[in-house]
Amino acid sequence: MINQEKARKLWERTKREKFAVGAFNIDNQETLIAIARAARAKNSPVLVELSQGEVDLIGLANTRDLVDNYKAEYGIEMYINLDHCPSVEQARAGIDQGFEFIHIDVSQANHNATDEEIIAATREVVAYAGKTGALVESEPHYFGGSSNVHQENIDYEEIKKTFSTPEGAKVFVEATGIDTFAAAIGNLHGRYPIPKQLDIELLKRTRAAIRCAISLHGGSDTPAHFFKEAVQVGISKVNINSDMRYAFRTELENQLRDHPDEYAVVKLEPPVIEAVQKVVEEHIDMFGSANKAQL
Repeated sequence: MINQEKARKLWERTKREKFAVGAFNIDNQETLIAIARAARAKNSPVLVELSQGEVDLIGLANTRDLVDNYKAEYGIEMYINLDHCPSVEQARAGIDQGFEFIHIDVSQANHNATDEEIIAATREVVAYAGKTGALVESEPHYFGGSSNVHQENIDYEEIKKTFSTPEGAKVFVEATGIDTFAAAIGNLHGRYPIPKQLDIELLKRTRAAIRCAISLHGGSDTPAHFFKEAVQVGISKVNINSDMRYAFRTELENQLRDHPDEYAVVKLEPPVIEAVQKVVEEHIDMFGSANKAQL
């Protein structure tokens, strides 16, 4: 399919030209509009992504239609990523809907999944993705945190137990045939009271061990210099969710407080969309993808 072919060319460009594409979660149509406007303002390729909770609310087919509509309206390079897909069956459904990127994450649904189970499910999705040419992403470990605002500090000694290893990455990529490896180098889902710290040296060793693309989940609330260093090492995708949710809710609360008598919600939404758009644009700049769009 044409979109999948373009997505593969984009992935090759990220490695060759040293930039990463932001994968931005949508909770609703407003966040999708914010992403689309940011992509147009920065002339950047973007991935719109949704996990199972958003899938349950919006629907796979509805997401495909909405993204295609805004892509045409704004004249932008935009793709869909099915993020943290918990089962082979649901991954297949995303592939059937024409999603260009599929992240199969068996360990997210079952923290006790064995290596054999994860590899088998991932291989099955990779094989099925040949139907459309969708790019498949996975990892051999449970990835911690949650896309929320956390009050607790990060226990890095505990988190390090789930860090990727170059050897493990190589074995997993060769066993599954995935297009993108989700690396764990200190990135963590959610926002925390202290900034995240990425192990760039570990990323370098992982990059040297595998040929496929590398993604970083849990990119929210990470100092920009880590992303700039990671891009130079060679990553293709960074996932952002919590920063957008924080901006959305914070600005919505401001609007509700400042306009207590306004019940036409549509009149409260423009500043909320602008706040989320600002977050997306800031991350596009961090990832070096501005002016990289190719229509």
